[in-house]
Order: sequence, then C-alpha cells, then structure tokens
Amino acid sequence: MFAFHTIVQDDFDAVNRLIIDELHSDVGLVENIGHYIVEAGGKRLRPLLVLLTARSLHYGGSDHVSLASIIEFIHTATLLHDDVVDVSSLRRGRPTANAKWGNAPSVLVGDFLYSRAFQMMVAIGNMDVMAILSDTTNVISEGEVQQLVNARNPEVTEDNYLTVIHKKTAALFEAACETAAVLAGADAPLRQTARQYGYHLGLAFQLVDDALDYEGDSEALGKNVGDDLAEGKPTLPLIHAMRHAGQADSDLIKLALENGDIAKLQQIVGIVQACGGLDYTHKLAADHAQKAKDLVLAFPESEYRTSLMELADFSVKRSF
Repeated sequence: MFAFHTIVQDDFDAVNRLIIDELHSDVGLVENIGHYIVEAGGKRLRPLLVLLTARSLHYGGSDHVSLASIIEFIHTATLLHDDVVDVSSLRRGRPTANAKWGNAPSVLVGDFLYSRAFQMMVAIGNMDVMAILSDTTNVISEGEVQQLVNARNPEVTEDNYLTVIHKKTAALFEAACETAAVLAGADAPLRQTARQYGYHLGLAFQLVDDALDYEGDSEALGKNVGDDLAEGKPTLPLIHAMRHAGQADSDLIKLALENGDIAKLQQIVGIVQACGGLDYTHKLAADHAQKAKDLVLAFPESEYRTSLMELADFSVKRSF
C-alpha cells in the first residue's frame, strides 16, 4: 500500500464495497467474471485520481465514491475488451477472463460494466459529469480502433502513437480528474488544470508501461514481457529504434513487428537499448510527469495535493 492510497483509505474502502454491490446481477456468469477481473487488484490509479482530486479541492460530499467506482467500471470494461482484441492470456499475473471463460462472455460482461457505469452516472445526476464521461468513452473507443489500424504497421509515426495513447489511456485519467473537480464545484480554469494534470499523468504512465514491455520482469508486471511485439504494436521504444538503428537492425524490427514474431525478442531488446529507445521513452515520460506536478501546484496546499505529486513520481519510477 502506497502513501497516496493510505491517505484516502476510508474512501477507497467505500469504493471497493460499492463496486462489489454494483456487480450484482441475476446472471451468475456476469458476477463471476466481474468479480474475477475487479478483484484481481491492479494499481487502481484511476479511481484514486478521483478521490485525491476531489479531496484536494475540498469536496465534502459522498458522490466521489460513486464516481471513482464508475471510472473503475469503465476501465475494467476496456480491459475485458482489450484482452479479447489482443488475444491476451495473462493480466495481473492471472489468466485473462477471455482465456478462462472465452471471448464472447468477456465482451458481453464488458458491455454490462459499461452500462452499469452509465446507470450510476444517472444516479449522480450531474450533466457535466455525464457529458465528460460519455465523450471519454467515445474517445477511448476511437483509440482502440486506431490502435487496431496501426497494428503490424512499422510506418506509424511518433505523433500517431502519442495520439493513440492519449485516447486509449490518458483520456480516462483526464476524465477522472476533471469530473472530480466538477463535483468539487471548481471553476472552469481549475477544472481545466485538473484535466491537464490527468492528461500528462496518463501519458507518463502509458509511456512507462510501453518501456517496461521491453525491460520489465513478467512476474512483476503480471503479464508477458514482449506482448506488445507479439501483438504487432508499434510503441515508442520500437518507433525510436527503427528511426535510429542501422538498416539491418531496423529491417529486423520491422519484420518482427509485421509478423508479431518474438523469436528474436532478446536481440530486438538489445537494439532498442543500444539505440536509446528506452531512455528516450523514459525521458518523455519524466517530462510529462514533471508537467503534471507543475500543474497541480494550482490546487490548494494539502496532503492530498502532495499525494497527487507523489503519484506523478510513482508513474515514472515504478517497475510494474
């Protein structure tokens, strides 16, 4: 448990109880799969952002607990769908839901979680929150499709890649922070500051994730190292390496990416490291984390604001 979790432990406990309550369904398979993926744990950064942002802006109500649960349901739904699209077999150190129950149940339970999230949004009754989250789910879907289009394409540019990770990952970070600011009654400039904090934190987080796929440990990560290459995903470490490696090494990476071939993973990791692909990715992540820290200084000084800054540091210093 990290300090930035501990500071909102009571809120977090309330979120976990609400998640379990809202997973109720008359269809047993819905509950089984929902509980399986939610209880797998994970870092729970997105609901954490809701709780910390709301508290840092002096929110005194209880809807932030519902909002944090909604954000986690949306995130969990995307994981269920992602794992089907990517044909993933391992997440958070356990078999994925699609590996355990099959693709069709995973997709349909993902749909259930999306719809339950929107039911909970209606219960909050804030049109700004609903507008932000409905737009966000649309943006995430666009990002998923764009990532699919980019798969096995070695010509994807850095700008295109950054657009995808903004839509797939940072958009929900943005929404978590901005909707929490809405609940707290923040004015428009402070809402935008909260959103920008989420944007930069989300990019930093995903950049590190993509670097870890070429330097992490499978047990620590809870997924297979090299999954991105196996799925043909042109992430920044590879994009940078293909741009700076010699012709033979660049062609090797391109061929592996086009075929989703990890037979030469260790050789490719060596090329990525030698070309500075991992260093470049970590440097960009650190730049975004620093921007996030600078932005959050606009919040009132408190232990919650300090935790938001610590969260930015964690996003780039973690090994899992």
